[in-house]
Amino acid sequence: MGTVYRRMLVRPLPDGATIKDGIARWKVNGKTRTAPVSSNGSSILIRASTYTAKIKIDGAWKERATGCKTEVAAKGFLAKLERQEELVKVGLITREESTAADHQSTPIADHFKAYLQSQKTKGVHPIRVKNNESRLNRLADDCGFKTLADLKRESFEQWLADHDSMSAGNLNEFRQTIIGFCNWCVRPSIARLVANPFSDVPKIKGDKSRRRRAMTEAELSTLLQTARMRPLVEALTIRKGPRKGQLLAKVADHVKERLEREGLERTLIYKTMLLTGLRKNELATLTIAQLDLDAGYLQLKVLDEKNREGNQIPLRADVVADLREWVADRPHTEKVFRVPKGLLRILNRDLAAAGIKKKDARGRTLDVHALRHSFSTLLSRGGVATRTAQAAMRHSSIDLTMNTYTDPKLLDVHKALDVLPALPVVQGVVQTPAHSCESGLIHAKMEKVGAHPGEHAKSWPINTKSFVVTTYDEAFLVERKGVEPSTSALRTQRSPN
Repeated sequence: MGTVYRRMLVRPLPDGATIKDGIARWKVNGKTRTAPVSSNGSSILIRASTYTAKIKIDGAWKERATGCKTEVAAKGFLAKLERQEELVKVGLITREESTAADHQSTPIADHFKAYLQSQKTKGVHPIRVKNNESRLNRLADDCGFKTLADLKRESFEQWLADHDSMSAGNLNEFRQTIIGFCNWCVRPSIARLVANPFSDVPKIKGDKSRRRRAMTEAELSTLLQTARMRPLVEALTIRKGPRKGQLLAKVADHVKERLEREGLERTLIYKTMLLTGLRKNELATLTIAQLDLDAGYLQLKVLDEKNREGNQIPLRADVVADLREWVADRPHTEKVFRVPKGLLRILNRDLAAAGIKKKDARGRTLDVHALRHSFSTLLSRGGVATRTAQAAMRHSSIDLTMNTYTDPKLLDVHKALDVLPALPVVQGVVQTPAHSCESGLIHAKMEKVGAHPGEHAKSWPINTKSFVVTTYDEAFLVERKGVEPSTSALRTQRSPN
């Protein structure tokens, strides 16, 4: 038979508390509070506001939080646990089902908190943990998930149907997040769910709402020049009056110097991403200590890289020179660049100032990640082998490199055709000698049209048992040995055999 009780909790000794006869007294909002003091006198003992149930399971005493503030309600909770234990003993339910039942009434926010903490312990990137938290909380609010018992497939599928305006990729992110949470709940060591109710919810199929395109070399050159000059140009531009639009505004020298450096940093950010394929977060977390400019590469940290491999990224000679000058005389603990959180808004302004359309005729857009698409496309356009391009992009599959990150519209297919062998078609007359037919091979002399006097004719082996050739300019008359002879009505030459 189990029991219920309120546990004694240890709390720090309140400020201003007086101790007498083992009892601490202090005031809160004008009211006097008392509590027994621990044996060392540095803390107080107070009873929990809710009851705890103690029950014997598989021969061992276990404690279960009831969440009840009254003894009557707590005893009702205990009775439920005892009935559940009896069902396990007689085999009507399994131990896993019994354990999962204990968590059914717990607020789902508590389960989310435990799941996200396990992700942090596992080493999942903080941004991903934050995104998972946001998606789980949104699904809980929109679908009415208050407890684990509320996790119903029908509710989630209805939510997906109601949000069909969202991209397929975004909807699948929500799907993957809730499935990952439930998979964690099903683990034997966790045992908060018996089965995942969303395991067979199919992936959403459809085109992504955001399709990126790569930039041409001319666009990239224009973008870098514009990014370099725009901060200073905007400060020098007069906004109002008869001289509106002229670069005659008064700007202090120290402000000019700051704006010029800001433009240079922005240009180096774009260039580094374009020539290394680094993602925004990978570049934003990069410190000077991670640069090995003498060896010509940078070292990514495992936690800062998307695939958690900690790769070495090779640097081209001009990038090495730019970075060497940029980080000169700076502490190694500093970040290489101050990548702003609003880099997308800055890029949009740079694109507008450079006269580069953000969207093309096919609806594909340019954003910060499109610089990585441009990196992949430039590699393919430059004739880099597919396997090498995959390694440079740090992709797990060649298909992702070639079909997702490479823009086929910018590949020079016409130039690629130049590597094919030359196959000239020479017009001329083939003369067939009357002898040497028994062997099936004769040599026909081809007189090239427009050949220079004295030029030797070439001899080519021709199987006359398969073909009878007159001239290249006339239709070929083909007869094969062993083929049924032509009828007389067609008035064609019969086979001599």
